[in-house]
Amino acid sequence: MDLKQIFQTSKPIIGVVHLLPLPTSARWGGNLKAVIDRAEQEATALAAGGVDGIIVENFFDAPFTKEQIDPAVVSAMTLIVQRLKNLVMLPVGINVLRNDAKSAMAIATCVDAQFIRANVLTGVMATDQGFIEGEAHQLLRYRRELGSKVGILADVLVKHARPLGSPNLTTAVKETIERGLADGVILSGWATGSPPSIEDLELASAAAEGTPVFIGSGADWENVPELMKVADGVIVASSLKRGGRINETIDPVRVSQLIEAAQQPNAQQETTQSSSSLELYS
Repeated sequence: MDLKQIFQTSKPIIGVVHLLPLPTSARWGGNLKAVIDRAEQEATALAAGGVDGIIVENFFDAPFTKEQIDPAVVSAMTLIVQRLKNLVMLPVGINVLRNDAKSAMAIATCVDAQFIRANVLTGVMATDQGFIEGEAHQLLRYRRELGSKVGILADVLVKHARPLGSPNLTTAVKETIERGLADGVILSGWATGSPPSIEDLELASAAAEGTPVFIGSGADWENVPELMKVADGVIVASSLKRGGRINETIDPVRVSQLIEAAQQPNAQQETTQSSSSLELYS
């Protein structure tokens, strides 16, 4: 996955648009226009704050189905993502919770989005939806059948889940890339708002051997400078909300604050390498 080609930067900050409950979900309110208006507001706030890309997910559809989502959700997400792509000039990704990467791939391909997030691409995870099995074989075949170039970012030992057995992080990263053919991997803490440790990021980065490693949760303006010294990018949501509360809307001031903090180590690195007449590579 060529990060610079997609995001025009080697270490992108990707903001998340959490969609309000969609049709057929337990908390669906019956008003799709309200969902669209909120999504457009959040995408605009993220773009104004300076993110390098956005990812759209059906976050408020919990409790989630563990496999294929209802066609109405696919239809609604397709409509919304298309509108957002016409609204902001940023790379767009899609995450269909809990683990319907095939629907995400279909939506992304049809609306010309750049990437998807697959929560479980390989292995088996015990979750609150039950056991979720990775379906890398089906997803990669489907992408080929569609003639799609959509990138796949895959979680490794995804949050809100426990693996069957005790897999080594290094092994899990290698298998996700080498056997699951992920274009990039995502490392999170144990839950939403919880960051991965620096030690785990270093292990994942070493195991990835050049494949991009993203932070999938817990980044904020205080810890992002250290995290981004190791990671190749960050997907962030909670800390960008007003008051840091997950149910609130995106605050562009908090977005700008995080962007500024994240650029600090990169700016220092560029200065150091420039003085040594070296070229910066991702």
